[in-house]
Amino acid sequence: MTGEDQELLRVATIGPPHGLRGDVRLQVHTDDPEARLATGTEIVTDPPEAGPLAVAHLYLHRGRYHARFTGHTDRDAAQALRGVSLLAPPVHEPDAWYPHQLRGLVARTPAGVDLGSIEDVQHMPAHDVLVLRSTAGEQVLVPFVSQIVPEVDVDAGTVTIDPPGGLLPDEEQQA
Repeated sequence: MTGEDQELLRVATIGPPHGLRGDVRLQVHTDDPEARLATGTEIVTDPPEAGPLAVAHLYLHRGRYHARFTGHTDRDAAQALRGVSLLAPPVHEPDAWYPHQLRGLVARTPAGVDLGSIEDVQHMPAHDVLVLRSTAGEQVLVPFVSQIVPEVDVDAGTVTIDPPGGLLPDEEQQA
């Protein structure tokens, strides 16, 4: 895998066949499936030997995305694609970060007090949460909302957390 390949993100996972013409249901992992999986787009796959795949048709059916790929024209061909991940380069947006960009960032208060480091991001129903490994060694879930996380500086390797009372272990709360 080249350095360029390592930056690819999963935009969808191919699900079960739909119908007899090679259509498949997609589990979408992107906010913009129409752009990322537009007709004519060539998609890198994981595993690599399953692709690349060219999107022949993308459509919504009963609130779920479905696709057909060039050369996959029957149910058996569609079934062979089940479980394949569709990969694409990240799209950079201001004030939006991918989990891999946040992992390892040093967390600090607005006053500069070290709180620990970000281990991961969890996607919850209401909003994402940062998984903070505190300086006390405890794992703390920090709501990833602007009132609590007012600044993320990936280039500097830091994230500012302005914790409300009771969010962090006692040691960090008093810092």
